[in-house]
Amino acid sequence: MTTSPPLAVIAGAGVAGLSCAWWLAQAGWRVVVAERAAHLRDGGYMLGLSGPGLYAARRMGLVPALRAVEREIGENVYRDRHGRELMRIRYRELLREIEWITLRRTDLVRVLHEAVAGRCDLRLGTTVETCRADAHGVDVALSDGQALRAHLLVGADGAHSALRERLFGPDARLEPLGYRYAAYDVADPLGLGRDFVSYAAVGQQVEYHGLGEGRLAVLHVWRSAAHGPVPAGARRALVAKIAARTHPDAARILDGLPGGAPIALDDLAMAVLPTWRRGRILLAGDAAHSLSLISGQGAGMAMASAAVLAQELGRGPVDRALAAHEARLRPIILRLQRRSRKLAPVYVPGTAWSFALRNAAMRAMPRALLKRYFLSGLKSELEAAALLG
Repeated sequence: MTTSPPLAVIAGAGVAGLSCAWWLAQAGWRVVVAERAAHLRDGGYMLGLSGPGLYAARRMGLVPALRAVEREIGENVYRDRHGRELMRIRYRELLREIEWITLRRTDLVRVLHEAVAGRCDLRLGTTVETCRADAHGVDVALSDGQALRAHLLVGADGAHSALRERLFGPDARLEPLGYRYAAYDVADPLGLGRDFVSYAAVGQQVEYHGLGEGRLAVLHVWRSAAHGPVPAGARRALVAKIAARTHPDAARILDGLPGGAPIALDDLAMAVLPTWRRGRILLAGDAAHSLSLISGQGAGMAMASAAVLAQELGRGPVDRALAAHEARLRPIILRLQRRSRKLAPVYVPGTAWSFALRNAAMRAMPRALLKRYFLSGLKSELEAAALLG
């Protein structure tokens, strides 16, 4: 008599959800992925994959595919709102000991999807309508009308997770860091090629990353007392207001964005929960511990988390595996969240005095100290790679 493989239902087909799908399928599980959107997530911002995320990608055999869509940084030039140069960095020379891959979040999701295609049941335009866990599994009702009895339900439905709100209620908190970001791709009037230019002003920063082929990836980050969702139709006007307060290139480049083109806009916020699990239900990635783009490690830790989950499921029962997964990850996640809170005021200074002080320090900082600063930013990520050993 044969036993059917265990079933996992995953809510969300972003980095966390697709990574979990790959590792669980690799471990012999049946996997159903329910993604609310009618298509795979696009938009977003540039990210650097190193430490545990890159290590997980290597174990998944994905490094060649990721290298194929890599967006190499040439030279990063920091300027103020008047165009005066603050600093110039060549990261490959400064951090030659560190291996990382720079790419668009969109491309990472696409590579993960291609890796898991045919190994899971991906249902677009589908959500988890209800779920009820008991000691042996989870009854899951999907919006497509199917009812499933799963051994595990993974909530990987993003920083604004509906599952987190439903299951954890007041125990779950999305902590705003006092900033918002907006990201979009646009035609490149600057001729950056593979270079990277940042314009900084009090309370805001805009970054332009050359993608080649005449395209730019744009990221605005600004201080904001307001937080919460911004309707898609109101985003361009808000970004235009922010762009008007920095270098003239910011407004000029935004003008090149076709009307109706998508703009990803959200708060920089972190999910803070006492635990990431309720019985056989586990939150993963941004739904569990959104790290914000200030840490630069959210995608990598989501991929590492999926690998750790599969390791622990291979060692014992589901309940014990979920507890061990959280015990291994939580200390590192808490450290990264503390670092995000600490770095935010330095990343985008909110007063003229702190902005001037930061700029003076950047101009005067010897290369050895600058290298130590960037290496310290990667330290937690490099230490976290030991999770997967």
